[in-house]
Amino acid sequence: MAREASLFSGRPSELVGKHVASYRIEHEIGRGGMAVVYRARDLRLDRTVALKLLAPELARNDTFRRRFTHESHVAAAIDHPNIVPVFEAGETDGVLYIAMRYVPGSDLRHLLDRDGPLPLATAVRIAAQVGSALDAAHEHGLVHRDVKPGNILVARGTDTDHPEHVYLTDFGLTKKSLSLTGFTTVGQFVGTLDYVAPEQISGRPVDGRCDVYGFACVVYETLAGRPPFRRDDDMALLWAHQYDEPPPLTESRSDLAPYLDTVFAKALAKSPDDRYDSCLAFVAALRGAPAAGHPPTEVARDVVEPVHNRPKPPPRWAEPVFPQR
Repeated sequence: MAREASLFSGRPSELVGKHVASYRIEHEIGRGGMAVVYRARDLRLDRTVALKLLAPELARNDTFRRRFTHESHVAAAIDHPNIVPVFEAGETDGVLYIAMRYVPGSDLRHLLDRDGPLPLATAVRIAAQVGSALDAAHEHGLVHRDVKPGNILVARGTDTDHPEHVYLTDFGLTKKSLSLTGFTTVGQFVGTLDYVAPEQISGRPVDGRCDVYGFACVVYETLAGRPPFRRDDDMALLWAHQYDEPPPLTESRSDLAPYLDTVFAKALAKSPDDRYDSCLAFVAALRGAPAAGHPPTEVARDVVEPVHNRPKPPPRWAEPVFPQR
């Protein structure tokens, strides 16, 4: 245990070449409060993986270990093109680990920091893939609980019609367990403040509609360049999620159709019962999908192609994240 604990807490340069189970660590690629993710080499199958090591103290909690094993198996059973596959989850020398597919490219956080607000067509392409992944997880009984740009990986797509391939990662394998095993205190939650649903803040039960809210916060940021709520301190931000109405998207993006303000108002409703029932229902509304039995309206068409832009769309309107070679 001492050897693996030192691996977890050591400097990245000291970890290169070390072994965890059958994996050789190459370099650190991400770090959070309870886990570190490394690029590593699977020595059995001779492939590159993303290896997530959990903090050693988690392995000493029997309840957490049982939940970790169960939820890891559920996540590994989900076969979806937009969910990072889990290859293996286990324990070695007192440290829990998860080996996943290594995805080259970047994450949405980096892309937004680099490029700012995305064109609507690009944002909707990315949202459709994330929404599909979330709905698939919900069908298997998994709620992500921490949808944010840093958990959305964006790799190069296959062609001009699919210029990006998006992967959702970091499911709530540890988040739900942490809240049930004493690693969070009463009144706390596990999540990221900019994207946390009101029911998470208040400690109410959560289901897939919790992810609809967080997902909508992320999509809002891809279009506005900022999350729907920005406050000077954490308590004010938590209050805003619970009680304040989100600012209309068109205040930041006057080039977009007003219909989108209504879409986001529903997706970001304070009560889960008032939101879209699924992430893909939200994406369909973003695209301006008409209600059943009704033809597309001019407003619906404007969601994808504003009237004043139709004769000559601006150069970045449908720009892919990765320019085609």
